[in-house]
Amino acid sequence: MSEAAAREALTARQIPQMSLSLESNPLTAPLPSLESLRPADRAIKRFTVEGNAIVTGGTGGLGIYAARALLDHGASGLSLFDILPVMEAVEALRSEYPSAKIITKAVDVRDDQAVDAAVMQTAQELGSVDILLCFAGVTKTAHSADTSVADWKRVLDVNTTGSWLCAQSVGRHMIEQATGGSIVFTASVSAHTVNFPQPQLAYNVSKGALLQLKSSLAAEWARYGIRVNSISPGYMDTLLCASDALKPSKKTWKDRNPMGRMGQPEELAGTVVLLCSAAGRYINGADIIVDGGQGIF
Repeated sequence: MSEAAAREALTARQIPQMSLSLESNPLTAPLPSLESLRPADRAIKRFTVEGNAIVTGGTGGLGIYAARALLDHGASGLSLFDILPVMEAVEALRSEYPSAKIITKAVDVRDDQAVDAAVMQTAQELGSVDILLCFAGVTKTAHSADTSVADWKRVLDVNTTGSWLCAQSVGRHMIEQATGGSIVFTASVSAHTVNFPQPQLAYNVSKGALLQLKSSLAAEWARYGIRVNSISPGYMDTLLCASDALKPSKKTWKDRNPMGRMGQPEELAGTVVLLCSAAGRYINGADIIVDGGQGIF
């Protein structure tokens, strides 16, 4: 289906309204008790990830680790959105998880029509969309007086508006499916405090806005069984932080952290699984900070 056709189909659909009261709504009810299962089976069931997920920035440093975590815990399919998908990473996942269906979509999250088309195509190819993880993001280090309008708009367009466009499109599908789902934004410790020593006003604002986006959608979409949360990582040791120019800043980040180090991308995996599995069934509108305690200093 072309992007234009997908857009036309999407706008023609009517989003159903919930007629049930919240007390009698099966989409917000507790899950069946696990007490009848053996302890080992309870542990597995509690953290099982069911259904299909879209991961934006899905072949990047943090996104690929989150994608792998979902597959580890049972996700049946993944659609990895990226502006330029890294196919080597995708093929590695396909080789490691041959029973899962893993597809890619070349998507600029700032383009609402491209997002709508990719979400619709994903739903058609995988059968459903049950999880959305938003990892697509950019940053810009510059003093506020020197930040151009173009740089400001680019950071907010990708980090904030891009996350909203993906959430809106996926949310529509989840509402129509009437099966609920989980949406997780990637905020940052930058949403809670001012970074040091690097000045990055636009990035901090873009991530702070995600906290309000998360809360607003969590309040509005809970009746559809859609939980909306966010993760706020601290400084993570990815390829983006590997340049020699960042060595002085990295020393400062480590010195100002109680654990004396940066985080590893894998250390976000448990939080992702929590929010996307039955274990997080009653977690809605929350932001989970994963920063080694940096924010307490």
